[in-house]
Amino acid sequence: MGGLARRIAVARGDAAADQVLRGAEVLDVVTGERISGDVAIVDGAIAGIGARWDGPVRDLAGLTLVPGFIDTHLHVESALVTPDEFARCVGPRGVTTAIWDPHEIANVLGVAGIDWALAAADASVIDLRVMLSSCVPSSHMETSGARIGADELAARKDHPKALGLAEFMNYPGVIGGDAECLEKLSAFEGRHIDGHAPLLSGQALSAYAAAGIRTEHEATSTAEALEKLSRGLRILIREGSVSKDLDALIPLMTERLSPYLCLCTDDRNPLDIGEEGHLDHMIRRAIARGVAPLVAYRIASLSAAEAFGLKDRGQIAPGKRADIVALGSVEGCDVRAVWANGVELTQEIFAGRSGTPGIGRGSVRVPRIEPGTFRLEGSGGDTPVIGVTGGRILTDHLREEISATDGDLCPDPARDLARVTVIERHGINGNVANGFVRGFGLARGAIASTVCHDHHNLIVVGADYGDMALAAHRLAEIEGGFCVVENGTVLAELALPVAGLMSLAPFEEVRAAMKDLRRAAKSLGVVLEEPFLQLAFVALPVIPHLKITDRGMVDVDRFAIIR
Repeated sequence: MGGLARRIAVARGDAAADQVLRGAEVLDVVTGERISGDVAIVDGAIAGIGARWDGPVRDLAGLTLVPGFIDTHLHVESALVTPDEFARCVGPRGVTTAIWDPHEIANVLGVAGIDWALAAADASVIDLRVMLSSCVPSSHMETSGARIGADELAARKDHPKALGLAEFMNYPGVIGGDAECLEKLSAFEGRHIDGHAPLLSGQALSAYAAAGIRTEHEATSTAEALEKLSRGLRILIREGSVSKDLDALIPLMTERLSPYLCLCTDDRNPLDIGEEGHLDHMIRRAIARGVAPLVAYRIASLSAAEAFGLKDRGQIAPGKRADIVALGSVEGCDVRAVWANGVELTQEIFAGRSGTPGIGRGSVRVPRIEPGTFRLEGSGGDTPVIGVTGGRILTDHLREEISATDGDLCPDPARDLARVTVIERHGINGNVANGFVRGFGLARGAIASTVCHDHHNLIVVGADYGDMALAAHRLAEIEGGFCVVENGTVLAELALPVAGLMSLAPFEEVRAAMKDLRRAAKSLGVVLEEPFLQLAFVALPVIPHLKITDRGMVDVDRFAIIR
């Protein structure tokens, strides 16, 4: 006897379970009740709760069981490690399902990157689901390593790990009825389509929702979130390494609205995961700020499952996947043990994995770079400046009077005006664009990265052109990554040879390197808590208000290149 018949027999008490979790209480995220009794697991599913079953017993006396956490929108690439290392990092923290948009690697490698993500998801210990990347590139105002069309996406939509169409960042194209956007949306009509529409409101928001888009993670205020909820969009509350929206949206986290809210991290680096946590951090923080535990755990599990049509999970109940988190404290969300599809996520389980082979080696191909590359030719005067604020990916469109020296608009550290440069690194056209950024506080040297959303060209912020040139050359030598340079010396670096985005090293080594990079950046005067991911968003032309790509400065509100 196997399969469904065996599960029912175990539930009746006529057969022994594969595992019996005994001694803990179950927090039911529907009723809010605490249910005593065993949890019986068979073939990765829950056969029954609230009674006593035969089978191998795991004693969990004094603990509370909650459903596995679901991260509803993230880019594994932002953790800077391969998918198997990502699972090893977040699985023991309670994440049993993660919904991945691989548009970072897709923007470098095209459909090969998506196919790699699907294969990695197939092999993952936790349940990785893949949203097929809708915007490669994110707009016409940047040079990506590839383009992906509707036919290529549609050909993969029936893959067992494909969940739908990923965040549709080209919201002006959706609203305006752009033919390419409509082709992609039509190919996924009736499937899940994820949104990305910062500050969108009014009739424009209605037009966007009318396209069949049903979830949205860019709301940064309660007013914005409530309007989007009223237009049929479920809100994914985000707390990444840069975009920190949880505190602003906590007033929404009520029992009334909880069925329509989810949690996501979007972009969270290994340093923050190691120091603070992942979704467990969000849950702790929400409860500490007055959110009812029932609401917090419901949003982290059942509401997320319902939003994405994952009917087999989200509650510890018969017939559901055995995705279970054992907690010492519900309020403290201190994870003691985790089961994903009935498998306990021990370090031995992860050690037995073969790992994900890296792809996209040698993908950083930059043109000839010299100190003069970073000159911004001009006669001076009123000049656009990107204004950066810590904890926000929205940037300000500032204007400053800047004088020219020998025909060059030079960086001015005394006014916190640093040079920002984007260099096309896919070997396509060799574009270089220069501009100004304020908010880093950088007084000397340079920091550079090939993690540069979403085109992932090479971006450098600096006060010294020689150091900027050295930083760019060094990243090409190490196949991409991060580096900090001062006075002709590389102070710290992290190689990311997998498409210039991910390391092949263990999570712990990457985290240690990020600590060194952060310290080195601060030694240059940098005031941002997370300068490297913040730097990545300076170049994303679908987030208001002023950005820079390899093609120039971008006024996102006008969706146009202005310089």
